[in-house]
Amino acid sequence: MGRLNERVAIVTGGARGIGAAVARLFAEEGAAVTVADVLDTEGAKLAAELGAPARYTHLDVSTEDDWRRAVTETERELGPVSVLVNNAGILEWGTIEEQPLESFRRVIDVNLQGAWLGVRTAAPSIRRAGGGAIVSISSIAGITGYAGISGYVASKWGLRGLTKAAALELAPDGIRVCSVHPGAVRTAMTAGFDDSFTAAQPLPRFGEPDEVARMVLFIAADASFSTGVEFVLDGGVTVGPPTPLTSSR
Repeated sequence: MGRLNERVAIVTGGARGIGAAVARLFAEEGAAVTVADVLDTEGAKLAAELGAPARYTHLDVSTEDDWRRAVTETERELGPVSVLVNNAGILEWGTIEEQPLESFRRVIDVNLQGAWLGVRTAAPSIRRAGGGAIVSISSIAGITGYAGISGYVASKWGLRGLTKAAALELAPDGIRVCSVHPGAVRTAMTAGFDDSFTAAQPLPRFGEPDEVARMVLFIAADASFSTGVEFVLDGGVTVGPPTPLTSSR
């Protein structure tokens, strides 16, 4: 307890799933938390559950004005931001030939542009706080490819690159920037998948939002010599093929 005492955090997509788990754990560890989302009812309810000094703000991460307001209000009410968690994200299905252009753009706008705006807008506040951390929730789709979700894959690979560029730019200010790459985690996004989806993994189960939250906490609170790197928690799915090779001799 207390690993984030006197820290101020903004968690995007914080109303449910991984974002809500991060917000709860951060509050337990002493942080003042802004829960930011477009799900106003759920987000306000969570902030009320967390109690002071937590707050909710409506934030469409693809909109620069929303970002400016969210950071300004957080700094005014809670103090300079020291941890930003870029968690907000969406997934839309369709092959490259089938997916409408506006659908592809929407995914990029939320998942990638939203994180870029977050880094851009929060960095001056984190600088005023004397340094801190930015943690962006990517995916194993930012490490390998998947058919039928090209926008999501492109956005998550882009988020990985953004993390590295931001880490280089912000290191002189004492701001660390890392990405987290979950595999299948039980959230609203994976609600349509059954246990067969993870059966071939070395650890054959879904991850839980709390497990991702603990990784985010480690990066924000403890990983003081890490920046620009990927932290993977995927049940081992990216380790290699699950079937052992056998000799033909």
